[in-house]
Amino acid sequence: MSSTAAAPPAASAPEGAFTHRQIMTILSGLLLGMFLAALDQTVVSTAIRTIADDLQGYSLQAWATTAFLITSTITTPLYGKLSDTYGRKPFYLFAIGVFIIGSVACAFAWSMYSLAAFRALQGIGAGGLMSLAFAILGDIVPPRERSRYQAFFMAVFGSSSVLGPVLGGLFAGQEQLLGMAGWRWIFFINVPFGVAAFAVVMRYLHIPHVRRDHRIDWWGAAALILALVPMLIVAEQGREWGWGSTDAITCYVLAVVGIAAFIVAERVMGDAALLPPRMFRERTFSVGIVSSFIVGMGMFGGMLLLPQYLQVVKGSSPTVAGLQTLPLMLGIMSAAAVSGRITSKTGRYKIFPVVGTAVLAVALVLFSLVGADTPLAVTMAIMLLFGMGLGLNMQSVILAVQNAVSPRDMGVATSSVTFFRQMGGTLGAAVFLSLLFSLMLGRIATAFTEAQGTPEFQQALAANPDQAQTLAGVTSGGGSLNDTSFLNGLDATLAHPFRVGFSSAMDSIFLLAAAIMVIGFVVTIFLPEKPLRNTAGVQARAEEDAAPAAAGGPAAGVAASAPTSTTPVVEDDDDERVGASR
Repeated sequence: MSSTAAAPPAASAPEGAFTHRQIMTILSGLLLGMFLAALDQTVVSTAIRTIADDLQGYSLQAWATTAFLITSTITTPLYGKLSDTYGRKPFYLFAIGVFIIGSVACAFAWSMYSLAAFRALQGIGAGGLMSLAFAILGDIVPPRERSRYQAFFMAVFGSSSVLGPVLGGLFAGQEQLLGMAGWRWIFFINVPFGVAAFAVVMRYLHIPHVRRDHRIDWWGAAALILALVPMLIVAEQGREWGWGSTDAITCYVLAVVGIAAFIVAERVMGDAALLPPRMFRERTFSVGIVSSFIVGMGMFGGMLLLPQYLQVVKGSSPTVAGLQTLPLMLGIMSAAAVSGRITSKTGRYKIFPVVGTAVLAVALVLFSLVGADTPLAVTMAIMLLFGMGLGLNMQSVILAVQNAVSPRDMGVATSSVTFFRQMGGTLGAAVFLSLLFSLMLGRIATAFTEAQGTPEFQQALAANPDQAQTLAGVTSGGGSLNDTSFLNGLDATLAHPFRVGFSSAMDSIFLLAAAIMVIGFVVTIFLPEKPLRNTAGVQARAEEDAAPAAAGGPAAGVAASAPTSTTPVVEDDDDERVGASR
């Protein structure tokens, strides 16, 4: 690898490799940003039952989840495309700033609908935190060495995922804290982490960038919104409207029109599109995004339902439920660390997403067999297995896609994988929660009908006559589940049929997720395995720029079709330039 005596002027194209020290300096900012996003997801998932009960909207909780996923999904490809054109740093800072503002707003939510609106604002920031972190890593680290640095991401993801449920449970378990409901503090804790991430990124993230101006694909973004939002709305409201109602059909039509408009917009925009059509001709890219979509559905479905099972069925407090998810996080961390080391040493990666999807499918089938009376140790063992499946999947597909595409498309490729995974997760969360609530009341009513004939239930009912009215709503099958906190005051025998019915409904959802994951396994088998490159994205782009210039010809690849200028710039005017040669 070549070396130079001094860093080139700020206005020249980046050349040379990054040293380990330089990589770790940049990585520190990325890790804080990822910690911010990962912590928020796990904190909210553990506390959502308490939040929904307090805001009188348990059955509306899907809005808070899907609003976040909708905006983060829609903005992800925009971050990827814009950062390829204008550089990563300004958009990473923007993502952190918006996320902080959204977090503060969430802390002051007064209803589930207002919470959903503020979570949507948070999602706009979150859309850039994960995808840009991986894109920046692709810029500075060669694919062959990338796995060992991705281990840092997984360590942060794992530690925040362990800390998040505990903090979520701790705050959600406090009725009042400094004059506010305890659950509101799960959003306030994002602020100091966000401010620290912003400061570190502002100070240390200095990646050279050659600006290539493109038209911004606003029509594609608008069409994407038109396609995605109606799908999520009908998934959430279909059970109340009726799947063949006028409102549902209107959403179907709008979604189809949006998809068609998006395809047309992308074809017209060409290389300036959010998802350039030419990239789909690369088999690794196509298989990778389809696999990400399917795995995202099963992954988000499983991770959403587990805290519900632990709190509603097992009766765990939010704090205890957070601790009980530790096996899931340990599985993610251990499997990701082992697969990363093996990939770095051997250059082989395909086996991990293939085995990972198979493990996820098996774990979801086992979850479907778990009932209200299943020992917790058995459930936790399945969590460990589920986490290992996720750990084998989460990084390998991104690595494969980044390695297969042109370095100029690093942001688009990375954001596309994240986009399709998030889109699958968004649809999976909405559909699974919608089906769960559609099945739940009927299953609970059946469980109570079966239990009412037993002596134990009759004795408990006679001993607690004041609880008969509380049970009337669920035993009739026509009650409301906007607040499940009444379970905490019920006699254990009287509450047991509710937990059985709830668990039975969840079993059906887990089985559906397992079937989806089997499809993902089949798709992943077709993922090509290409030799991993030994040059980082910044180096490879510099080489691509230099090659046609030396030959006296036009720029190759995307540059050949770039409609405007290619002005060399550096993302920061700080004199301390990261990216000098070894």
